[in-house]
Amino acid sequence: MSDAIKLTTDGTLLNWLKAVGDSVKAGEIVAEFEADKATVEVESTANGVILELKAEVGDELKEGVIIAIVGAAGEASASAPTPSAVTNGTNGTNGSATPKPTSAPSSSQPVVASTTPEGRVKASPLARNVAADKGIDLSTVAGTGPGGRIVRADVENYQPSSAPAPSVGKSESQPVVSVGGRNTYGTIPTDDVEILDVSRMRRAIADNTIISKQMTPHFYVTVSIDVAPLLKLRSQINANLEGDAKISVNDLIVKATALALRKFPNLNSHYYGDKIVRHTRINIGIAVALPNNGLLNVVAKDADKTALSAMAVANKAMFERAREGKIKPDDIKGATFTVSNLGPYQVDSFSAIISPPEAGILAVSSAKKTPIVLEDGTIGVGERMNITLSVDHRVSDGAEGAQFMVELRSLIENPMRLLV
Repeated sequence: MSDAIKLTTDGTLLNWLKAVGDSVKAGEIVAEFEADKATVEVESTANGVILELKAEVGDELKEGVIIAIVGAAGEASASAPTPSAVTNGTNGTNGSATPKPTSAPSSSQPVVASTTPEGRVKASPLARNVAADKGIDLSTVAGTGPGGRIVRADVENYQPSSAPAPSVGKSESQPVVSVGGRNTYGTIPTDDVEILDVSRMRRAIADNTIISKQMTPHFYVTVSIDVAPLLKLRSQINANLEGDAKISVNDLIVKATALALRKFPNLNSHYYGDKIVRHTRINIGIAVALPNNGLLNVVAKDADKTALSAMAVANKAMFERAREGKIKPDDIKGATFTVSNLGPYQVDSFSAIISPPEAGILAVSSAKKTPIVLEDGTIGVGERMNITLSVDHRVSDGAEGAQFMVELRSLIENPMRLLV
């Protein structure tokens, strides 16, 4: 009996790690996809052999599409035709993963590359990388992939036209084209500048944060918290743990946030216009800074119920996969609330942008020694951390946000509550 491997997120197929006829086990990685904010590994859902590959490297595919069929050796694939999943304007059918033959463009006619409705040249990420290495302008390359998409072979076999390319004088500027509804900011200067293409991840971050700030009415609540008891408890716990089981300050903050959300389930909600969906599980998204200046959120599932040492191990594994670009689909799915921690960067205070449709996000700053007034009226030294809550005013109000922060501060200043 054959089994279908489905894509769990929108993305571009970067690489097949298995070919037709190869044996696979359930959970084994068969392909890599480029999603908006990460390279996602796709696992086999069954034991068997690969009977059919239903997408080509460079295809842009929608979540839920079947990309491969796994079955018994010698079994014929009985899969239905692949649904309309390619998002680059093709007829929606994907053949096998065998590349199509590439033909060089004629030198007698100018090449007009196939573009998206937004004016962006259709090209796979690998084709873009090869073009950048070779210094090839993709707008002059004819694509042989689905819908005229430029694939790697097109760039590698590219023969430039004999017609001279137009030159740009040193003092000239290039006009900025409005793409995907983005604003036109004028002209791009060419003197004393370095011009970089905006990566898919940075475009996704830009689009999502613009939508959030424009559509979500944020309000903010900031408190200063005494973290000396938390830091002391962490040292005591870690003295008896080894390796990845050692607990970070962030693990403790995530646990405290999850426990506070138990008392304020309204903040563990998602807003959908005419509906507010209140989640019964508390899954905390954790913002992770990536080596290429990118950002994504991994998700600590059931953070209110998971033991701190188990959470520490799971979080470290997700952080490592994220930074290596080998994230698993489940790592980034299902967040109900998010924590963004800039503590390692010596930050006094900041406010974070909500990730829709979530109702809130917590911005955690650095723990610092600071002068404080003691109970007897004298001046002493304390360990303080500023934490700011951003809340969607469509879901909640200032009083509830303040009450949540009072509960969160109580949990952090009395950290033994995190262990029971």
